[in-house]
Amino acid sequence: MTLALAACTTAGGTGATDASPTALPAHVTVELRQLRSDVASRWAQVMITNDGETDLVVGPLHVDDPRFDGPAERINDRESTVRAGSKVAIPVQLPAVACPAPDEGTGTVTLGWSTDGASGTATAPLADPLSFVPPLHERECRAQALAEAADVTISSFTPSPSGQPADLTLTIAPTGDGAAAIDGIHSTNLLTWVGYPNVEHPLDVQVKKDDVAPIEVHLPMVPLRCDPHVVQEDKRGTVFNVDIELDGEPGQIQLAATEEMRGRILTWVGQWCGFPS
Repeated sequence: MTLALAACTTAGGTGATDASPTALPAHVTVELRQLRSDVASRWAQVMITNDGETDLVVGPLHVDDPRFDGPAERINDRESTVRAGSKVAIPVQLPAVACPAPDEGTGTVTLGWSTDGASGTATAPLADPLSFVPPLHERECRAQALAEAADVTISSFTPSPSGQPADLTLTIAPTGDGAAAIDGIHSTNLLTWVGYPNVEHPLDVQVKKDDVAPIEVHLPMVPLRCDPHVVQEDKRGTVFNVDIELDGEPGQIQLAATEEMRGRILTWVGQWCGFPS
């Protein structure tokens, strides 16, 4: 559900106000979304829709939500103009999640705004129409809990000639302070495993309390399909779902390749598949 916010005007009804209004014009609505391309960098988008007849200028902006350990700040320190009858997405950087906290909740957006004859700073409830925040919060709190037992990372990538599997290496570094099971890693829309095509590759790593020796797992990886459009439009091809178990409770975390490693993987897929350079 998208929330419309009440307007503040002067007693004369001119659309201007002597004091800073604390609500947006009635024709403006706001919501929070996360695009596929935002996942690895942990961005989100504040979508501002202006259904009025006057352009809206948006300045400083941040999102507050009890499920995050601080405000989500605007990525770019500048103003954005939302033309009449249009919408604009303003990216924000999501902070670390706050744990423990309920997965369900409601965020607010605070932004500076101005139109022809009115301006102010508004704070308003922020709809999450795709409900991406609850599963993100649950998943990342689970990752925080896992980190108490072990640090799990994609530590290296070694490319291969066409027709042969590349090597993707996971490193599980126990902390000595807890126990966990790392059960399996899933294919993505871009990458899969030799012997386990387009399905979960079992890992079966058991971390026990007092374990400290790092464990390396080498995964034979090949492109899931050789489609140049998939590579060109890749958003989540190097973000892997990993099945884990903590205190007898199964769940998933996500492991994302670094931007540098993602670039090398995409280059390898293109060369492996013989795409024109």
